Amino acid sequence: MPKITANKISQAVSDLCLRANLALRKDVLAGLKSGYLKETNRRARDILGAIINNAFIAAREKLAICQDTGLPCVFLELGQDVTIVGDLKAAVNKGVELGYRKGFLRNSVVKDPLSRGKPGYRPAVIHIDVVRGNKLKIVVLPKGFGCENKTQLRMFLPTVKPDEIKKFIIDAVRQAGPDACPPYVVGVGIGGSADYACLLAKKALLRNITRHTTHDSRRKLETDLLNCINKLNIGPMGLGGETTALAVNIETYPTHIAGLPVCVNISCHALRSASKTLQ
Repeated sequence: MPKITANKISQAVSDLCLRANLALRKDVLAGLKSGYLKETNRRARDILGAIINNAFIAAREKLAICQDTGLPCVFLELGQDVTIVGDLKAAVNKGVELGYRKGFLRNSVVKDPLSRGKPGYRPAVIHIDVVRGNKLKIVVLPKGFGCENKTQLRMFLPTVKPDEIKKFIIDAVRQAGPDACPPYVVGVGIGGSADYACLLAKKALLRNITRHTTHDSRRKLETDLLNCINKLNIGPMGLGGETTALAVNIETYPTHIAGLPVCVNISCHALRSASKTLQ
């Protein structure tokens, strides 16, 4: 049975925190470039050019893409045949602190959500899935809170019409307006329980935005929503244009006969994540 030490996990998480915050995901950068080429609004095109240039400079100079280096969300796929030597969660949190200190990344986490206090680097939000195999996959998603604050959850009745779900998702983007730094990637979670729909919506942001789901009806819904959202004329940084969103990613899960949870989790244009597999 493979053994993975806590120190190895901490180092991997540290590296991923740096990669995610300093180098924009290739698929997101490709989406921004595609939007730049298609955009007909001159001001919107100029803004997209500045966003792309910012990503280039950040990678070259090893600087944070955005000053809000987010609340680190760490997704772990833990193979059931793996032995972790040490405390897994402590190793992840140590890795977050190491990476953020090394990269001079802003510490934005307050330990008590009510009394607040001085910000620090930990703890991260950690999600663990136990899967088959002998590997540990680690994904770090630093989630900025300008966009996280625009999350919406609706508990629909099971009799809801598809158009009502579409309206809810589009309205969530409309209400976000310029506040969450568009162009957006819109993560949608449908099904499960209330909390699981929110997790699905966040996991949807991890999916490559250039790859559509293989599920026909879901793919059509993603395409229809993206077209409708890009007609809102919010545009890059909320100053108008045809590029309000780069993608809509939908994840679903079975749910109870009496309900239909739908969550929208929006990401700003700086959708950052990085992954590594240990074994």
